[in-house]
Amino acid sequence: MLKEVKSGLVFLTLILLLVACSSHQPSESSPQPDNITGTSDEDVGQTGEGAKKEKISLNWFVTSQPNTNLPDGDKDFVRKTIEEKFNVEMKLDYMIQGQDFINKTNLLLASTPPDMWRDSTPDGGNQYALDDLLADLTPFVTPETMPNYFKYWTTEKELQAYQIQNKFVRAPIPFNRNIYRVYYIREDWLKNLGLEVPTTYDEYVDVLRKFRNDDPNRSGSKDTYGFTTAGGGSGIGTDWPEYFRHGLTYPRKIENNQYVDMLTDPRIEYVIDDIVKLIEEDLIDPDWFLNKDPQHIEKAIQGKVGVILGTRQEFALDSNPQGIQARTKQLFPDANWVPMNIFPDTSIAIKPSPGSPFLFAKQVAEKDPEKVKRSIEILDWLASEEGYLLTHYGVEGQHYTRKGNTIKINLEAFTNDVITQGDFLKIWQFFTPFDASQIFDLEVLDPRQTDRDREILEFFSTVKLDENEGVSLIAPEGFDLAAFRKRQSEFQVKAVLEDKSGKNWPQYREELMTKYNGNELFNAYIEIMRKAGAIK
Repeated sequence: MLKEVKSGLVFLTLILLLVACSSHQPSESSPQPDNITGTSDEDVGQTGEGAKKEKISLNWFVTSQPNTNLPDGDKDFVRKTIEEKFNVEMKLDYMIQGQDFINKTNLLLASTPPDMWRDSTPDGGNQYALDDLLADLTPFVTPETMPNYFKYWTTEKELQAYQIQNKFVRAPIPFNRNIYRVYYIREDWLKNLGLEVPTTYDEYVDVLRKFRNDDPNRSGSKDTYGFTTAGGGSGIGTDWPEYFRHGLTYPRKIENNQYVDMLTDPRIEYVIDDIVKLIEEDLIDPDWFLNKDPQHIEKAIQGKVGVILGTRQEFALDSNPQGIQARTKQLFPDANWVPMNIFPDTSIAIKPSPGSPFLFAKQVAEKDPEKVKRSIEILDWLASEEGYLLTHYGVEGQHYTRKGNTIKINLEAFTNDVITQGDFLKIWQFFTPFDASQIFDLEVLDPRQTDRDREILEFFSTVKLDENEGVSLIAPEGFDLAAFRKRQSEFQVKAVLEDKSGKNWPQYREELMTKYNGNELFNAYIEIMRKAGAIK
């Protein structure tokens, strides 16, 4: 009898073990072994990886667009997905790009650096590199650790050319290979005055006069101006059409086998003369110099000016609820901002090169390299099709449906869950901040997009651009680029606001080239371009 009881207990134990083992087999919705280890570029580091690692906290600092904010709790489904997928507690700090963002970054670097940040300094982090504040990215950013980033957005060659101070300390945010830097004008104002969209500079100036003097908004008072920009209290900026009138391409160009810097060329004398004439004729928003981005855009939305420069693809689209068109129409239902090109035969810009980098502090990498590694995994996921879809269109089956490669947006759900919740996906798009559906061979059916939107998108293809030289122009080691550009801006402001003429620009420029070592800077740029074959 005792033997039979023991045999029964052994048999029962075996049965229980088999049941327990079977209950831990992966279900159809559980991560399969191939998904855990990664069998393709898009699987690597995405499914199950976080669950195998210790939970950590990450603090990122990124730029954002105006009128956006992150919602609380699970309403932010991107943060929720990242936290679950990568086993992290994610804090995403954000600010509008500008000097305030740079100032806060500098304060953080002097105390508690963010675990990752998107840089917005004019020198692309060069000074941080000189100050030895940046982490060496050699062990972190590779085709193995970031397969999606390298597959869809950049190449090892491009990344190598992007480096500064002979160090691998920065990598570019995925950037749009197109440019959307065009002027917009209030077509409804033009119609009120019986005018057409100007196609030449002289026609443009004539329109500015009529926008100022002929009551284009039919208010019965002289309350409108022609053009505005944001000088930020420190410079004249690069928005003025007068640069392009005098052949100064944004932000530089090669002309007659010579490097031409848009902001310091001898022709700035004539640019200043033209700007001063417009100001003295009272055609320009009187607050242009003190305006800080995006105050000039707000003035345009408020109906105070009729011409402004836009730099983003969605700037004036109907389908962009935060764009200048949608917001202006809330105040003026008949408003219509349309693009114009008053230099149809001139290249007004060079095609983009890698711009803002994502950076890691040396202090963070040395103290807690796991934070860098985990951040890299998340960034690569944001660069994947899955991450792109979530941060641009929301949750499949809820905010959009997919049939093959066709994405159809559910406008009602997207509006309720995204736009009315601070239009927060625009913040999470910091890593892929533009429409790149074609990269993943996707066709997006957006019911918000109008015929007018499609006309604007087609207009961009008509603007002439110069090819990019494919090099990263870095100031010589020890060169104080910030001081150089600051002094350049001071001279230009002095010429416009005090001299009220460009006549003194030649002597100001001479000081920049000698006392502030501009010749040294531009000779270094020329040498970089010569090595790359852009200049012979």
